[in-house]
Amino acid sequence: MTHAQPRAGVRRLRPQLIALAAASLCGAAFAQEAAKPADKSPEMKELDAVVVTGTARREGVRKLEAGFSITTATEEQIKQAAPTSTADILKTVPGVFVETSGGQAGANIRVRGFPTPGDGPYSTFQLNGAPLYHLPTLSFFEHSQLFRLDDTIERMEVLRGGPSPVFGSGQPGVTVNFIQKDGRNPEASLRLTTGTGNLKRLDGVYAGRLSDQWNVMVGGFWRRSDGVRDTQFPADDGGQASVVLSRKLDAGSLQLYARALHDRNAFFTAIPVVGGADGKSVSSYPGFNASKDYFYGNELRNIVLETGRATGRLLPNGKPEIQRTTVTKDLADGRGADVQTYGANLDTKVGDWTLTNKLSHTTGDVPTYALFSGANPQTLSSYITQQVTAANGDAAVVAAAGKVATTGTATFANGGGAVTGSTPVIVNGMWVVDKALRSTSNETRLSREIAPGNNLTLGLYLAGYSSHDVWTLGQAQLMTVQSHARLIDVQLDNGVRASRNGYVTPPFSFNLDASYSGNTHAFFVADEWQLSKELRVDLGARRETQRITGTIANVSNGDLDADPTTLYNNNLAYFNGTNTLIDSKLSRTSFTGGANYAFSREFSAFVRMNKGHRLPDFDVLRGRGANESRDSVEDITQFEIGLKTATKLYSAFLTAYQNRLTNSQTQQFTNAGNVVLRPNSRATGLEFELALRPGDWLKGFELTATGNFQDAKYRDFQQYTGNRVERAPKFQARLTPSWQTQTGYGQLRTFATFSHVGERFADQTNTLKLPAYRTIDAGAVFAMDNGLELRLTGTNLTNKIGLTEGNFRVPGQGVGQDGVFLARPLFGRAYELSVGFQF
Repeated sequence: MTHAQPRAGVRRLRPQLIALAAASLCGAAFAQEAAKPADKSPEMKELDAVVVTGTARREGVRKLEAGFSITTATEEQIKQAAPTSTADILKTVPGVFVETSGGQAGANIRVRGFPTPGDGPYSTFQLNGAPLYHLPTLSFFEHSQLFRLDDTIERMEVLRGGPSPVFGSGQPGVTVNFIQKDGRNPEASLRLTTGTGNLKRLDGVYAGRLSDQWNVMVGGFWRRSDGVRDTQFPADDGGQASVVLSRKLDAGSLQLYARALHDRNAFFTAIPVVGGADGKSVSSYPGFNASKDYFYGNELRNIVLETGRATGRLLPNGKPEIQRTTVTKDLADGRGADVQTYGANLDTKVGDWTLTNKLSHTTGDVPTYALFSGANPQTLSSYITQQVTAANGDAAVVAAAGKVATTGTATFANGGGAVTGSTPVIVNGMWVVDKALRSTSNETRLSREIAPGNNLTLGLYLAGYSSHDVWTLGQAQLMTVQSHARLIDVQLDNGVRASRNGYVTPPFSFNLDASYSGNTHAFFVADEWQLSKELRVDLGARRETQRITGTIANVSNGDLDADPTTLYNNNLAYFNGTNTLIDSKLSRTSFTGGANYAFSREFSAFVRMNKGHRLPDFDVLRGRGANESRDSVEDITQFEIGLKTATKLYSAFLTAYQNRLTNSQTQQFTNAGNVVLRPNSRATGLEFELALRPGDWLKGFELTATGNFQDAKYRDFQQYTGNRVERAPKFQARLTPSWQTQTGYGQLRTFATFSHVGERFADQTNTLKLPAYRTIDAGAVFAMDNGLELRLTGTNLTNKIGLTEGNFRVPGQGVGQDGVFLARPLFGRAYELSVGFQF
């Protein structure tokens, strides 16, 4: 097996991680001296849990008294969920359906039935309360690409709907806030992990006092893995390092933090599978294991794409002269990241006012170099017949060749040898996206009690952000349908070359060289009034203005080498020397209102209404439909009713919701090019988070259940009105029994999770039904009294072929006559074993 050398960013990160490990060891003795707070029982944790995400006051509010839906998870709960990626932890959040079958980054995150073809337009990831990037998503980018989970995370808070359209970046969907350890609770630990795919991982963290005034936390990880799918090269290779400095002030606190991520991650798309037209079952394509196989291999790893720019001169035949260039990339770099994040949080008093300020800056590169699936497989002879027909139908090709073609021959591109006509083949796209991002945001709040029980908050949110995008999309290669696919070249019998090194005539070709910049400013006001001991109401409003400018290099399509007999580059995109300018300025108002009634300390109910929006981002403005005379704005209205309770025996969090979306901003690159749609939709659902703790008669046992029922449909949307929103299951749930006991050597905890995801439709046409699936995960943790911890987890233990998306490139395509279609399955069975030590 051949391995690539680590790229420069990863090499730079390793010394930092070694230093972090040394810091953990040096601080061990100090950490042991500090007394750890006593563990609370689960019911006390539920009763006393305080959340800060989505609240106007810096001190936050008890989770049971929050007038909105919020899910929390401790460090241990995050680990127990055994997430395969950062976004995968959202599988524990009701109302969210997350598709993480593409790898460490590039998740599709769906919230409460909001319509979206992919990525995460309705999800914002925060670090210590500040957004990692102002815009929630861009083409080939969603927030989990900027962040990896590690042992530096203290807890997670996930806010759904509620007051979120008013605060921060104004996200109306789901806000995921990862809060880091800050040194106030001393610890020092190292953890080594191995597992499926030749996984090697080192995690380390040290937290404690730096001086009488300052606390510090340093930590991070390094990881290398061949991945669950066999790629013949490292699927994941890189690491992350973090430092947090915090100081307690006379009337508040100051926190400074920095985080560096250098990671490379192979990205996976759809593969051929076999299923029935009724959408009830699915199995592996013959010779292609859906749980572990993929097209990637050493033969496909390094791609070279053709492109060019017009010189401004004309050829003798009157066509533009094109200066040809190539784009060379390594698919092992995949959908990775080389990103740095810096932040500063201040909490203090200014007279009678409480001042909080959250400043964050993110900069770096988030590329996507990957294979993107196309049309269904076919036999090689069928493909050659199509090429003969296409060549003979082009007069310029026939004239250049001197005669028509009648047939063709095929050989392997690397290693020669003829390929038989019955060989199954597929045309897969090789796409390159370079994206350099920058985002700076600052949120300032001033709060004070203006009357007994009445707290007023005034706020200002500012953000500046940019992206420089260079894309080469659509170019494709002809290959065999097998793990570690082989490339095929085809030549017709009249001398016409249908391919070169596997590259063939693509279904479409699109290049982009664009620079965008934007700025947003928003003023908001929130008022919270404790009308009585039981009743609290809150209101909030936000006025937001967005300005975006950009320059886009225009493209044309043509014959890059001016030779009609080379079919593979006869109609590729090139930059024609002209530009398109973008200049958009929009303002919108959002608001929220809610009330919470506490029947007792253990039981409360809330109602909530909000109206938010989604202003167009860079890509929406770039891809604006030809019939759109003005910039698209999406309006989102949500209603919620919730019940919350927690006792020694049980806890329950129930939320009924309805949302209405108008003029959703969706677009996707298909084999027909960029398709822009503006659907309207409505969704009604019920989310639940339940826990049962039998107590004395079954000591140490807990049963939890999370999930949601949902009905999401398109409304007033062309011929799709009444169809179900794509890839939104009507029902999904997770059931987790766990049991812990104290032994003579330490505490043993075992757990298992049974997950169910209901059937879904692959796209808005509701043609292809994706079957329901069920998976089982399990694990055990043995925390010994001497500080040693052993942790074993297994995911998808039954090796279930669960499909998360269908054929993204050909909307409306169903199951073929042979039962074959393209879809992206879950990763197969995988295990991880870690050994950790707390000093």
